[in-house]
Amino acid sequence: MFPKLFTIGSFYLPTYGVLVALGFLAGLSITVKLARNKGHLDPEKVTNLAVYVALAGLIGAKLLMIVFDWPDIQIFSLATLQAAGVFQGGLILALITAFFYIRNNKLPALAVADTFAPGVALGHAIGRLGCFAAGCCWGKECHLPWAVTFRNPDAYGLTGVPLNVPLHPAQLYESATEALLFAFLYWRYGKPHAPGQIIGLYLVISSIARFFIEFERFHEQATAYGLSITQWIAIGLAIAGAILLTPKAKPLISRSV
Repeated sequence: MFPKLFTIGSFYLPTYGVLVALGFLAGLSITVKLARNKGHLDPEKVTNLAVYVALAGLIGAKLLMIVFDWPDIQIFSLATLQAAGVFQGGLILALITAFFYIRNNKLPALAVADTFAPGVALGHAIGRLGCFAAGCCWGKECHLPWAVTFRNPDAYGLTGVPLNVPLHPAQLYESATEALLFAFLYWRYGKPHAPGQIIGLYLVISSIARFFIEFERFHEQATAYGLSITQWIAIGLAIAGAILLTPKAKPLISRSV
């Protein structure tokens, strides 16, 4: 659609990168605000954790993309650097990073995770708009009234998205879902809730949405029992979220961190 904000010679500012950065800043501002409102969380430690988690998320998304596209991918190419990556890979490495940071700083794990959940959903929603602008993560061909057609040669050159073919706006499906999820989680966070409930809701709802959106996305991932690897990861994350929503599981998780 609009993969480059502006171009000067061979240099250009990618729309995707700008929107991802804006998504991170928006999500961080929400997280710090909730931490301050909560009272017992140190905003500085929360900010540091957000930076570490963001870096881990970028690395994890790229690593899982490389795994999925191996051996056809050119690891050190500009296209790989600018690609969105696989969100679940970023989420998994971000969760691992958060686990060790929270453990080393003796923070209340579930309370911190709850504080991050709305901001993650907001950042994800904005980031998916960047995917749509760049053309990556495109949907399958369809002829529905809301189908989108990419015509910008730069989008094809950067991501390989088919031009002049009506496609499911899979990026917008996920962006809209995450935006609604952010609104719900932000509202729910302000209500009385047990530790772990907000992050549990995020993992369950976001993963279920991603599972079904994957059926309308085009990708070349390997499949197992008719489902993509991304869908199996979504199932695992949804189960983890459901466990967090189980009252008896929370004390065990809190003691292990």
